[in-house]
Amino acid sequence: MKIGVVLSSGGGRGVYAHTGFLFALEKLGIEVAAVTGCSAGALAGGVFASGTDLRDWSKAIAEVKSQQFWTPDSWAKFFWEMVVNKGKGYTGLSDNKSAINFIGSNLSVQTFEECPIPFYSLAANLTQGSKTLFSSGDLAPRIMASAAMPALYRPVEVDGDLFCDGATIELSSTEAICCRHNLDALIVHHTATNREGPEGLDTALNNAWTLAEILNLLLYRNRPWYLGNQPIDYHHCRCGCGVPVIVVEPTLPELEWPLSKGGVDVQQAAEEQAEKLLAPYIDLLRNDPEKLSALAIKYQSQEENALKGHHVEKK
Repeated sequence: MKIGVVLSSGGGRGVYAHTGFLFALEKLGIEVAAVTGCSAGALAGGVFASGTDLRDWSKAIAEVKSQQFWTPDSWAKFFWEMVVNKGKGYTGLSDNKSAINFIGSNLSVQTFEECPIPFYSLAANLTQGSKTLFSSGDLAPRIMASAAMPALYRPVEVDGDLFCDGATIELSSTEAICCRHNLDALIVHHTATNREGPEGLDTALNNAWTLAEILNLLLYRNRPWYLGNQPIDYHHCRCGCGVPVIVVEPTLPELEWPLSKGGVDVQQAAEEQAEKLLAPYIDLLRNDPEKLSALAIKYQSQEENALKGHHVEKK
């Protein structure tokens, strides 16, 4: 079985959660044939795809200092840019160079082409107004391009175009790897916080760094097509190949900006939940794509019937 992995956006919390998820796959003996990631998923997925040992990466993010990825301007510079220059040309509170250097220092290879596992990074191209899936060139800047949250970070320049957080376009890119790599199954690990409704706004207004929380509210306001209302769900890919898709959505502790404390607990929670949820389906994942596909059809049918019943009830 050729199994691909999709890692969603999810901020700093997502970086730790995806790392725990990848540990679970390793424990379960699931070999990964291709990886695609957005934002937090691009960071964790890119490091993993480069061949870096997960234990080394886990140690790096457990001990990371905020100045290694977050270097905001001084108050004096911010005042000058916003008041004197009236914000002209000012694109973000923090430079992205430190974050790019941190990413690069944790990669085992420095380019997409050298990765032992094929890898794709989703970013938003501000220059062209389009979605971009990076699959070639230097890894570190293209991973950061996927993770540069608007207003907080300055956009990343790649080949003359400016890029920002891929989550502004899509929380994860399921179509990136299925058909390209003739996969038998896809596992999506979704860690983006649900920010729907009045509860999401209350969270934003009552947490520290409300500006960052409001950005999260805007980015994560809609849940992707593949999410159900349970920790594990099943679908078929919509890109045309129709491979079965297993979706894992763990329940995770919250982290506050700048997201450098409490990550170990998030990582452990994600690892334990992924291992528990996927363990009953290991034989199918290893040996039987047809039964896995039948399982996805069954669950989709149940969800469609439940949705129809909900609409009838509302009427």
